Amino acid sequence: MKDYSITIKTDEKKGVLDDITDIITSHGVNISYVHLFVEKNKTGSINLELENVKNIDELVLDIEKIDEVKSVELHASQLDIYGKRIIIVGGGAQVSQVAMGAIAEADRHNIRGERISIDTIPLVGEKELAEAIESISRLPRVGALVLAGSLMGGEITKTVKKIKEESNLMVICLNMPGSVTKYADLIITDPLQAGVLAVMAIADTAVFDISKLGDNIRY
Repeated sequence: MKDYSITIKTDEKKGVLDDITDIITSHGVNISYVHLFVEKNKTGSINLELENVKNIDELVLDIEKIDEVKSVELHASQLDIYGKRIIIVGGGAQVSQVAMGAIAEADRHNIRGERISIDTIPLVGEKELAEAIESISRLPRVGALVLAGSLMGGEITKTVKKIKEESNLMVICLNMPGSVTKYADLIITDPLQAGVLAVMAIADTAVFDISKLGDNIRY
């Protein structure tokens, strides 16, 4: 069984998505991610990440039998293409330094067959950062969150605490004033090293295990 990504173009009509998901379910396939939108020509575009597909050819043929379906395109899964994701949020200067370390280390692992992608968003403001961090729980393939800033607390801390309670998301943060450091798995002073360790912590080709360091460790 394999994982796939498919793009389905359809007539924009009520009930089409239900028909498609019914067929996918009948094949015993799990849908791990859905992204859909309506194009300018009133064509529906549905992107699906599928897990545990036994026979992709039969599944595509059954989907194509739906009258409203115009085309079905088959792709490798996003996990195969982009792999695990590291999200870096915070101030622009700190974010760029963490990203430099993460990208350099990811390149070393990706050459050996790993797939790790680095996403960044420089933000300022307690509310803006809290909203960005909260949304990470809804993103696919995220392996680690790096908090790169000079001061984080308040609503940011509440949000980090919440996502830690609700998921196994790894949180690494820079050594900074503020209460957010209480809920980080690892606290790093050097932003370059924070990026490097974030990659090492989620890479299958690394022997580094963050859990062996203990809780709330500062470096």
